[in-house]
Amino acid sequence: MDLYRAHVLVCGGTGCTSSGSAKLIERFEEQIAANGLDKEVKVVRTGCFGLCEAGPVVIIYPEGTFYSRVKVEDVDEIVTEHLLKGRKVQHLVYVDHKTHESSVQKSLAEIGFYKKQERIALRNCGVIDPENIDEYIAFDGYQALGKALTEMTPEQVIDEVLKSGLRGRGGAGFPTGKKWQFARASQAEHKYFVCNADEGDPGAFMDRSLLEGDPHAILEAMAIGGYAIGADEGWIYVRAEYPIAVKRLEKAIEQAREYGLLGKNIFGTDFSFDIHIRLGAGAFVCGEETALMASIEGRRGEPRPKPPFPAVKGLFESPTNINNVETLGNVAQIILKGADWFRSIGTEKSTGTKVFALGGKINNTGLVEVPMGVPLRTIIEDIGGGIPNGKKFKAVQTGGPSGGCIPASLLDIPVEYDTLTSVGAMMGSGGMIVLDEDNCMVDIARFFLDFTVDESCGKCTPCRIGTRRMLEILERITEGKGEEGDIEKLENLAENIKNSALCGLGQTAPNPVLSTIKFFRDEYEAHIKEKRCPAHHCQALLNYVITDKCRGCTLCARKCPVGAITGTVKEKHVIDTAKCIKCGQCMANCKFGAIIKD
Repeated sequence: MDLYRAHVLVCGGTGCTSSGSAKLIERFEEQIAANGLDKEVKVVRTGCFGLCEAGPVVIIYPEGTFYSRVKVEDVDEIVTEHLLKGRKVQHLVYVDHKTHESSVQKSLAEIGFYKKQERIALRNCGVIDPENIDEYIAFDGYQALGKALTEMTPEQVIDEVLKSGLRGRGGAGFPTGKKWQFARASQAEHKYFVCNADEGDPGAFMDRSLLEGDPHAILEAMAIGGYAIGADEGWIYVRAEYPIAVKRLEKAIEQAREYGLLGKNIFGTDFSFDIHIRLGAGAFVCGEETALMASIEGRRGEPRPKPPFPAVKGLFESPTNINNVETLGNVAQIILKGADWFRSIGTEKSTGTKVFALGGKINNTGLVEVPMGVPLRTIIEDIGGGIPNGKKFKAVQTGGPSGGCIPASLLDIPVEYDTLTSVGAMMGSGGMIVLDEDNCMVDIARFFLDFTVDESCGKCTPCRIGTRRMLEILERITEGKGEEGDIEKLENLAENIKNSALCGLGQTAPNPVLSTIKFFRDEYEAHIKEKRCPAHHCQALLNYVITDKCRGCTLCARKCPVGAITGTVKEKHVIDTAKCIKCGQCMANCKFGAIIKD
């Protein structure tokens, strides 16, 4: 076995790959060989490190030096200075947004972004080569499967998952052990175990990153689940838009079959289990379990009424269990370390950790995993590094189109299933979009309704027609055409849709509207009664005003496409609001900050 004195870990997740990390790897390998270090230093392509804002990321062990925003032209310096001469390249070392401290003397766990995280589902992401089964095995991979098959009965496996308190990480938070119990109880010749990797929420990339960074963890969990419920076949339904994840899953399945960890008589037992991949075409509704099964079967992805539930009559008319990617990412560790260990993390009713895709108006965009119950403030301020450009935090949207907005006044609430539901939001799959003072909450609601209307499968009238009527009202309000009674119409439509839509996606579609009305009703009223957008965001309600800072340079007048600005040189100019088309060119080109939105 080759022993190396240093390992260069380069992020190979989608974010860093799109920023050129593949070229970094090529250059590192070239320069390491050119300097005669190829027997001493190994380059490893990993999954996502989490801190996407700092990508492309390179970490060098054993020191743990964290280099951020690395470019191809930086590689030569890192090789000659750090790997050859042992001197860290100070100007490339990650600097914390909040404290402005360099991480040059810190371990990864001491960096602000990682300090308050606890990684279970993401434990191997950014640590191992996801395309090398040996590295997964070196980090206790497939030990849980071996333990389950050789030391536990299926009922004992289910009991351990039940006792752990693990709840579904993809939406409503149903207890995972109960799902398995129901599928186990169904009597049938053939059963299926399905992984839902159809991640469709705007701004969500938790499942994608886990599949890219640790695919064997999902395969192992599916095999354990298959053993528990009595299934011999598994399916992973994953978006075709996730090419890196798909490639690594395909490779992982091949490797697991080659090692005898998938297929016939696994670990010398009478348990046989294999896994197939089905690519989805990007329909949001196929994240709903009955629509997902229809799509796997080659039919149109539309939900069907329940009961019968999938545990009784699911894929190909057989009993089926469906869990999402992150849920499965916890299973092997629960079997290996025990239910009590998992329950010791999080809260009584929300055990373990939760992965969030942190995006929007936040300094540290990326992937975070925190114990359930941590205050929302910890995620936004400590891990996320606060709001950029000195702006004020306004709200955070959790749960995507099925979720809601949590205002600044509730920044200290614990992040757990029941608490989020009680304030009109939800955990959902884990999208977390941060909004600042410049975001209009009416427009945010309009954005999510626009997404839902576009993605509705159209099967049921409440979702197909009801959400469109809601969107039309929201569009009128943001265009300055809102009327008295519009808020009440939105609330009535929302309640009717929630009570009558066919599937969970339709039933939760009004949540962003209801939560923004609940916490930001004054913004709706300003749009309707005063024809004013308090956030100065809705274009139709804006007026551009030239202040006394104007120096009469005439640039704004020259840039105005409709000649709405008049004035003489070195004198304050004026905007004719009747002519102004509100394009914003005047404000964008003013060098003196003399033009403001009113």
